[in-house]
Amino acid sequence: MIDFKLKYSQITTLLCVFLSFSLVYTQEIPWEPLFNGNDFSNFEQLNGDAEYRIENGEMVGVSRAKTPNSFMATKMKYSDFILEFEVKVDFGLNSGVQFRSNSFPDFKKGRVHGYQCEIETSPRKWAGGIYDEARRGWLYPLTINPKGQEAFVNGTWNHYRIEAIGNEIRTYVNGIMCANLVDPLTAEGFIAFQVHSIRNKEDEGKIVRWKNINILTENLTDYRHPVADYAPEISYLENQLSESEKRKGWRLLWDGTSTAGWRSAKGGQFPSKGWNMNDGVLSVESSDGAESRNGGDIVTQNLFDNFELSVDFKLTEGANSGIKYFVDPELNKMQGSAIGLEFQILDDRKHPDAKQGKNGNRTVGSLYDLIRAENLTTGPRGKNFKGVNQWNNARIVVRNGHVEHWLNHVKVVEFDRFSQTFKALVEKSKYEKWKNFGRLPQGNILLQDHGDKVSFKNIKIREF
Repeated sequence: MIDFKLKYSQITTLLCVFLSFSLVYTQEIPWEPLFNGNDFSNFEQLNGDAEYRIENGEMVGVSRAKTPNSFMATKMKYSDFILEFEVKVDFGLNSGVQFRSNSFPDFKKGRVHGYQCEIETSPRKWAGGIYDEARRGWLYPLTINPKGQEAFVNGTWNHYRIEAIGNEIRTYVNGIMCANLVDPLTAEGFIAFQVHSIRNKEDEGKIVRWKNINILTENLTDYRHPVADYAPEISYLENQLSESEKRKGWRLLWDGTSTAGWRSAKGGQFPSKGWNMNDGVLSVESSDGAESRNGGDIVTQNLFDNFELSVDFKLTEGANSGIKYFVDPELNKMQGSAIGLEFQILDDRKHPDAKQGKNGNRTVGSLYDLIRAENLTTGPRGKNFKGVNQWNNARIVVRNGHVEHWLNHVKVVEFDRFSQTFKALVEKSKYEKWKNFGRLPQGNILLQDHGDKVSFKNIKIREF
């Protein structure tokens, strides 16, 4: 009993010392106010005409009809920083805080563009995610971080923290990590507080409030928050791996410069025509829509069973292609593409294949001819496809029989390739004649030549 009391006393003492140290440490953080609470002398309003005013030291934004997105932007630009603020927003109003953002006369007539930390009240719960305003769209939607989706609380003040250090960008809402992004595109820009444009007249006059807006710009590594294991990293490095990806077993499946690791689906060598590599982009050339009749499909030299594959792809207008897996090149030595499960790549608007098959099961992101791609996480908002002539991300996850398709980090297909349901789908599809289709223990990964120009980059994989 005496020993227990001594240990308990020691633990209590250490805890008190730790808490005291933490309090002093917190007080000594050299925060600087980004907004003085009195005037907008260090800011300028850009783009829209929403009202901004000051009440009780708070920055207040008021939505206004018939005006584009409005931004109250710092006159100073910032590169590396840690920013904290509190925000409260009326239900139904969208907002955000821009950072490393810019406004140039020669870019969309001065439109504000750059990173935005999302502030929203919608049911999809992406507050704390990262959007690339007026450029690439969503970079880090919270579909891959369910815990982060629950961080923001409607109807009250929420505490935000944005860490932008080098190419690592992390966000926290109410102490919960939301975004974990690696992106090298923009290193410097202003910080701006957004009042989003509105579509419905009933949203006019809704308010977003910010207070306790403080920034840290020196000795940032001393004050970083830890990375949470529930917030997966999304990296936009070009044909290279982040340190975190290396630790987690990712490797490049294409090195960005050579044909190493790839060959023709119907031969031992890489095709002598029909494919080209320029500036870290692998492209299949157009041949008027003739399937596998120019360079032909290419496949990995290695076989895979349980894996996570990530591929960035860019469609030209009206194009058709695909990423296939569990491919057996020996199944089809005749004309046409090699046989395997397929993540469909398609211009849904202009390619006729989108209206063929059954119930849209040949549209972008679909398990081709078997399961239609649809938003399985945020419902009616669509598949999050960024459009043709834009880079999109395909992710395929296979764990034993369980398979998922993700399009730009939104899950669009999920199935068990060993289930009776899957077997029944195959029996009613064009694949019925291929024995054991989709159930091979392992297979090649394939990039398809469907006769249209389609480009690929950042092809990486990890095996389980």
